[in-house]
Amino acid sequence: MAEIADEKLIALARQIAQTLGPNNSATDDILSILSNSDAKPRESFSDDGGGGVDHTLKSLDRRISRYISSASSIWLNPRNSASFLDAVDQLIAAVREWNPIADRDNISTSLDRAEDLLQQSMYRLEDEFRALIERGWSTADHSDYSDEDLDGDVSVDSVDSIPVARPMTDYKLVVDALPERTADDLNDIVKRMVAAGYMKECSGVYSACRRDFLEQSFSRLGLQKLTGDDLQSMKWSQVEDEIEKWSKGITVAAQILFPSELRLCDRVFYGFPSAVDLSFAEVCRDSTFQLLNFADEVAIVSRIPDRLFKLLDVYEAVRDSIAQFELIFFRDHSFSLIDEAVAVRRRVGDVIRVIFLELENSIRRDVAKSAIPGGGLHPINRYMMNYLRAACSSRQTLEQVFEESDGKGDERGLSQLAIQLTWMMELLENNLESKSKLYRGDTALCCVFMINNLSYMLQKVKDNEMGAVLGGNWIKKHAAKVKQYHVTYQKSSWSKVLDVLDVDNSSHGTTTKILREKLKLFNSHFEETCKTQSTWVIFNEELCEEFTVSVSETVSEAYSGFIRRFGKHGDRHIKYSVEDIEALIDDLFRGMCSGKR
Repeated sequence: MAEIADEKLIALARQIAQTLGPNNSATDDILSILSNSDAKPRESFSDDGGGGVDHTLKSLDRRISRYISSASSIWLNPRNSASFLDAVDQLIAAVREWNPIADRDNISTSLDRAEDLLQQSMYRLEDEFRALIERGWSTADHSDYSDEDLDGDVSVDSVDSIPVARPMTDYKLVVDALPERTADDLNDIVKRMVAAGYMKECSGVYSACRRDFLEQSFSRLGLQKLTGDDLQSMKWSQVEDEIEKWSKGITVAAQILFPSELRLCDRVFYGFPSAVDLSFAEVCRDSTFQLLNFADEVAIVSRIPDRLFKLLDVYEAVRDSIAQFELIFFRDHSFSLIDEAVAVRRRVGDVIRVIFLELENSIRRDVAKSAIPGGGLHPINRYMMNYLRAACSSRQTLEQVFEESDGKGDERGLSQLAIQLTWMMELLENNLESKSKLYRGDTALCCVFMINNLSYMLQKVKDNEMGAVLGGNWIKKHAAKVKQYHVTYQKSSWSKVLDVLDVDNSSHGTTTKILREKLKLFNSHFEETCKTQSTWVIFNEELCEEFTVSVSETVSEAYSGFIRRFGKHGDRHIKYSVEDIEALIDDLFRGMCSGKR
């Protein structure tokens, strides 16, 4: 009786289909729906010994094949996509049910056909998946963005919405923002492909599409895939331009592009965490390596001191990006990207330390054969102090670089950077002392040279980060050295002049003739000294003023006391008044005291 009821139901279906007109697919759909309805109770697709399996497969084949063969996208019509997914669900369920009984003769052939149909369905789903991503990408709102809000987080409108990065105005950037409906449709396809065992294939299609998006985004940021040979062949100014673009690019990638990709990946592969992990890693891997490889290659071509400052920019950009990477690359497949970024940061840090070693060697190699005229600043001192002062503007970064290699510091509480700088300053000072010996036999000029160069070092160290690194004790120690050199200068330079003015006060028989001879000798020594020292150099006007005032006070005081011994009628013997002496001394070291001329 049940069989008769089934036949009557199918006959009724044919009548209904005929009234709808000559639409074969509609007839097939109605027959399929009614034949698979609950009009006849059944426990599975295979209860009737093979007839039901064949009938089910034919019905599914008719429903699915018309979509597979369609030239237009199934997802252009929501009803078509829903019908196709429903048929695929039934096919997956059927294959899953028939697999345990595949050894039956009446099942084996049908199962092969079903698996072949399932494979064709998955191929079509792949195509639809790809098309949905590309259509969603091209129809998304492409806005202009800038780096004003790069310090903030990626913003989202709601828990269920696709993330949209904060706006930027400085340079163009297309941010990933697939429509919400597209993301939902993609997730529907993901569910079927994962259920059918095609997770890797689905992930592969998704990753390829999103990699293309990132590649185009990088292109819009001006980033190129440059090799070490490319950088070697460029002028350094060109490399600097590439570094500038790269710095912006890695910031945008770490704070906007990659987080947006993670949120999109979470939405598309919702419910399948392993697929999220695999897909997100594959999407970002190439782009991340492109960014990190650039930093590596820049480090290789930057192993000379003049390129330190751009290399510090690269180090800081990688370091700051790692903090962002740790927030997004935390799953198994992507965690290695954090390790790679850390390794690149360390390699860049290694090159920075190599540059400091090269600076040390350049100090050692600087052996002068002739003295600096007038005891002025030595070029190596000027270069090194300006270089180190500029480098210390990135003090925190340098502290990290040196601590990363050698630990926190020493028993004195000095950081590794302080130890490095103290050592370099000692090397520089020793180098200058060896150069001061080129002023053979002229102790005074030797002292002027050291006063100039040590004062210059103090000037560059005070009131900036370099002074903070070296510490107050270093400053006090070297200020005391300058004072000691000043004392030695006065003794060696003016003692010969002042000794002439020395008169034994205990002797009352000092004659005018002796005084005249002493005065004549004083004039000779004084003029010779002034003539010599007028060509000497003091590196700045303030120090020059200190020098001349100190000398003037000492000499004019002794001279004033001496000429008083001539009494009221001594004017005819005196060539220089006290004011003349002070004026002549004030004209010393005119090499740098241009304001006095």
